[in-house]
Amino acid sequence: MPDAPAPKPASGPRRAMERLGLLRPIDLALHLPLRYEDETRLTPLRQARHGETIQFEGVVVSNHIETRRRRQLLVSLRDDAGDSVQLRFLNFYPSQQKQMAEGARLRVRGELRSGLFGREMVHPQVKPVDADTPLASALTPVYPAGAGLPQVYLRKAIAAALPRAPLDELLPAALLPRTLPPLRQALEFLHHPAPNVSLATLEDHSHPAWQRLKFEELLAQQLSQLQSKALRAQHRAPVLRGTALVERLLAALPFELTGAQRRVGEEIAADLASEHPTHRLLQGDVGSGKTVVAALAACVCIDAGWQCALMAPTELLAEQHLRKLVGWLEPLGVRVAWITGSVKGKKREALLAQAASGEAQLVVGTHAVIEDKVQFAQLGLAIVDEQHRFGVAQRLALRRKLAERGLEPHLLMMSATPIPRTLAMSYYADLEVSTLDELPPGRSPIVTKVFALAKRDEVIERIAHEIGQGKQSYWVCPLIEESEESDLQAATATHAELAELLGDDRVGLLHGRMKAEEKAAVMARFSSGELPLLVATTVIEVGVDVPNASLMVIEHAERFGLAQLHQLRGRVGRGSAASVCVLLYNGPLSESGRERLKAMAETTDGFEIARRDLAIRGPGEFMGHRQSGADLLRFADLEDDAPLLVAARALAPKLLAQHPAAAQAHVQRWLGGRAELMKA
Repeated sequence: MPDAPAPKPASGPRRAMERLGLLRPIDLALHLPLRYEDETRLTPLRQARHGETIQFEGVVVSNHIETRRRRQLLVSLRDDAGDSVQLRFLNFYPSQQKQMAEGARLRVRGELRSGLFGREMVHPQVKPVDADTPLASALTPVYPAGAGLPQVYLRKAIAAALPRAPLDELLPAALLPRTLPPLRQALEFLHHPAPNVSLATLEDHSHPAWQRLKFEELLAQQLSQLQSKALRAQHRAPVLRGTALVERLLAALPFELTGAQRRVGEEIAADLASEHPTHRLLQGDVGSGKTVVAALAACVCIDAGWQCALMAPTELLAEQHLRKLVGWLEPLGVRVAWITGSVKGKKREALLAQAASGEAQLVVGTHAVIEDKVQFAQLGLAIVDEQHRFGVAQRLALRRKLAERGLEPHLLMMSATPIPRTLAMSYYADLEVSTLDELPPGRSPIVTKVFALAKRDEVIERIAHEIGQGKQSYWVCPLIEESEESDLQAATATHAELAELLGDDRVGLLHGRMKAEEKAAVMARFSSGELPLLVATTVIEVGVDVPNASLMVIEHAERFGLAQLHQLRGRVGRGSAASVCVLLYNGPLSESGRERLKAMAETTDGFEIARRDLAIRGPGEFMGHRQSGADLLRFADLEDDAPLLVAARALAPKLLAQHPAAAQAHVQRWLGGRAELMKA
């Protein structure tokens, strides 16, 4: 039997709908309007104001094509009160001219403007009518649409799909907030709202119909997180109990732990003693001492006879961890291996052999740690620093290192970007969260000053003064070298300029394109105090700890994100000397740029910085690759809809326990395959 012919590919509007993911009736039902047009009433021309968008009816008085400057169709229309307006069409078809013949009655919608010859409308919507043609009974929706997808086509497709979409109530009525309408009713209303509804409540999404949709997807997200957590509880992890090495480390440290560090260390130790794999997020502001907490966790793991891996996103950050961990743990007999992309040849082979045999009890490195060639004898704990910079696949690769033994390593994720409460309640609801909310004693407060670039010379004078006092400074630039596309000061040019002014032997340069050994040599000179000034790109954003550095200059600060500015500022204030962060900007500032610099000047609290950053940019960058770039919230806004999030968070465990089938169907309706992304 011959093969059936392949189906013809969709073309035109259907192809455009496929590109938007509008494949099923439910997809179309959930494709909601951006805004609405009011076609339910007519406005007499004499009552209309210039600049106002109105709908009116009139009879065509004249119709002609003018070709003086460019070819255009001019149609003069008179309404029932005798007032006239000219319709101007710069692009038109002969059929349109015929449709608007003299004597035809038209219903017109457009913006009323002042033209050279009186009032006019340019390219209005036009519809032939008679005196009995009814007006629209509902507001007209305007949908998000790509090229090749007319609004009329999309409206018809959605109107046809709505009755066929599976919108049955999945949630028991008794568990739903009483103020929310049924789902089908809410969607039908949003696609065809009554003319007497407040447009403001539709546009700001505060109408109960919008609230129902937002609650639905927040609930789906919460259910997905709880399912992910329950699934992990079925897996097994090595039981890690060990106190002797922890006690030896505490006795050897040259400082006392803060109360927050002790509390969090105990929380993590309790996790590691469980037979179920822990997923804990350790968050703390810059300088709160996360590395020593990671060292405590590593000691518990190693003391129990298992290996620990610590992975950081950059070699510089990984090397900062390595330096501290080697200093603390090697005197206690712990063998530490260093695996990054820059370690090559026989040295790399030897390190891989140490990891595979178990001789290396702690392996520190970059994403190279998760490569297939890196095998562990028995990996009990994986620590991921700056976790938002790693993707789902990378974290899953770490967890699979024990897969052949039917076990999963415990996973401790660390972040120096504090997570706002609403974000923690939604996207991180499947994680246990520990917070270092106390800075070690002796840290100096940081004063932040914002100056225009015109003050640059004065700032250089201040640095010269700091150098004379034996202090150290950073100067951060956003680019490595000059670019035709940008007028920003490049790190290389700034280094050359400052070296000439302050002395070549006093100014170092650090950027991401340098070889690992070159970076290490520069950082060693700066850390030892040999270099008073370090010109750098954002490669120093996290992990760099030089207590004697007390001045941070960030050039073109308006080009940096708020979280990034806060991280850079955190490189100073690590000693007892009063510290200053200077933000140099090139105006005029955008509104978001002004908000970022204002936030930096007003607060040094990382949680407040994070809250403002979320308000300015939304959750995308906080999430990094946790959802592989897919934003799971289409309708809800974490800042505005916190009460709905609280309600969804409270309902999710009840629904999962009492109505598991309904819970699963709800997650599938709203998230589909994207729910899998929540498990990493």
